[in-house]
Amino acid sequence: MARPRQTLLTRERIVEAAAALVDAEGLDAVSVRRLATELGVQGPSLYNHFGTKAEILDAVADAVIARVDVSAFAEYHWVEALRRWAHSYHAELSAHPNIVPVLAHGPGTRPAALAMADRVYGALIDAGWSPARATHIGALMRYLVTGSALGSFALGFDIDPALYDQYPHLHSAPRLAAHHEAVDQGAFELGLDLLIDGLKARNP
Repeated sequence: MARPRQTLLTRERIVEAAAALVDAEGLDAVSVRRLATELGVQGPSLYNHFGTKAEILDAVADAVIARVDVSAFAEYHWVEALRRWAHSYHAELSAHPNIVPVLAHGPGTRPAALAMADRVYGALIDAGWSPARATHIGALMRYLVTGSALGSFALGFDIDPALYDQYPHLHSAPRLAAHHEAVDQGAFELGLDLLIDGLKARNP
């Protein structure tokens, strides 16, 4: 009787499984043993594709960055391109907040992250910014996007109003959690507007 054919194990399948675990349970849920169980394979087979857990998480992070739309830099003035890129970047990270701590360490050797950095930096240089300022702008945008996606300010307050009796200006704080999406999105939009307005004032 023929043995049942095993599903081919690929890097893509491993990354998909790891991404699902990160989204559902966080970074600590990912381990070679857990992934092997999820994929129905033996643990050592994963080492044919990745050497360490860190490499797997890097690949998950890069898969998120690969979905960020950078096409605006080829189609629009740098001001509008930055805005469109930031919105796409923010949307992808907000959809996968548990991987943001990995992304916060910078692009490292991740191909998609390096390609994104190259596109943004090159577009800013072409727009007339100096290499130093182009680097600063790219870094500043990353700080805004990753910081805003890393956690919710509005969800950082308890719903018990009694906790805020001693703080005269925080009597409405317990209401923030119910409106956290609007509060957090509004804060991101305000930060982006201020950042871009400030850059426009220094237009090369």
